[in-house]
Amino acid sequence: QVQLVESGGGLVQPGGSLRLSCAASGSIFSINGMGWYRQAPGKQRDLVAAITSGGITNYADSVKGRFTISRDNAKNTVYLQMNSLKPEDTAVYYCNADLTTGSTWRFRAEYWGQGTQVTVSS
Repeated sequence: QVQLVESGGGLVQPGGSLRLSCAASGSIFSINGMGWYRQAPGKQRDLVAAITSGGITNYADSVKGRFTISRDNAKNTVYLQMNSLKPEDTAVYYCNADLTTGSTWRFRAEYWGQGTQVTVSS
């Protein structure tokens, strides 16, 4: 089956940068869209950034100008470059993918990664 594996999280000081990666593996026919969500303690899981199969991006207002989402279709990977990080960016970041899988009988569904912790603190 399909798996999403996130990497790149960690501890960083305010103003620093991190780059998150999410690689999708399995019998993937096509990637319809991928994105990043985050969930801070006591808050709901919210969209951070998303990118469509055509390369159209969407960002939460709180990260516009600081975060950049990109993709590498050949590697089935989506990235989130996070610059000028703030303490309020601290959260567990989850990769989300809208994928079509299989061959003879294809199936379209959303998949989630396990999450990677991002902590912004001095």
